[in-house]
Amino acid sequence: MASSDFTFTLKRTALDENYVPAENTRITTNFANLARGESRQENLRNTLRMIDNRFNSLAAQDNPKGDRYAVELQIVSVEMSVAPGEGTDSFPLIEILQTTIVDRQTGARIDGIVGNNFSSYVRDYDFSVVLPAHMKANPGAFAPADFGDLHGKLFKHFLKSAAYRDNFGKPPVICLSVSSNKTYHRTGAEHPVLGMEYENDAFSPTDQYFAKMGMKVRYFMPKGSVAPFAFYHIGDLTGDYTDLELVSTIATMETFQKIYRPEIYNANSPATEQYQPSLKAQDYSLTRIVYDREERSRLAVEQGRFVEERFIKPHRAVLDQWSADFAA
Repeated sequence: MASSDFTFTLKRTALDENYVPAENTRITTNFANLARGESRQENLRNTLRMIDNRFNSLAAQDNPKGDRYAVELQIVSVEMSVAPGEGTDSFPLIEILQTTIVDRQTGARIDGIVGNNFSSYVRDYDFSVVLPAHMKANPGAFAPADFGDLHGKLFKHFLKSAAYRDNFGKPPVICLSVSSNKTYHRTGAEHPVLGMEYENDAFSPTDQYFAKMGMKVRYFMPKGSVAPFAFYHIGDLTGDYTDLELVSTIATMETFQKIYRPEIYNANSPATEQYQPSLKAQDYSLTRIVYDREERSRLAVEQGRFVEERFIKPHRAVLDQWSADFAA
């Protein structure tokens, strides 16, 4: 099958205090999880306020009251059609966030970074269906050699598509938590916005998975943060993006991580020169935002099964052939 037969459609949804998840949104996605239950509007309002406050703390120049900037967020939902024109349904492939920076002083609206959060149904399938089955059949084994290949190729294909090119001027940056199974060491390098750089001795499974998507990783702990973040990128992380673009990603993703991994990102003391994150740490503070982490883990398995039934099985032959023919 020609790659042109895979087409992408983008849909945008404002992530504001009135946000309601679409029916095909992964309900374990950071922002969708916040927008459920009795506290949904208060959750969203407090989260957005945290993002703005953090942005202003990092963009302090000519900002004496710490209220010059606001960050607007859009959820970009990417749907893929395997064979358009044949009446087949499009499948919700990934969701990412795009930031826009509003300068209240000048009235300017400044494009931020696209990516930030990364939500993927096919990743759920890989980690919640494929990997457990492989480990059960091969106790003590590593992930299969082709683990993440299809997902990585679909992501690369999306980045090369007209849908991406027509909507975004720069490659994505995705910011995630560091791995609790790895130890990180400060390098001595420091970036004016991203902060102190860390490195580790071996890639985590997440690092390897993103490498198949064509993304490199660097780890930085911004000023005022208490733990490093993993920044997945394609080009030159420190050269391709402006300070304000980088600040928009830090402010957005640190806020999510304080909510979802407070043991690491809302710890009461900062990461040391040699640092191993732990979700079992006790010395941390909670935000006032309601979140159910156990539900999120359980639902990931359900969503992985959904992918298997709705996307992988019906199109396996086409996807396998396309993947074999794919030229990176």
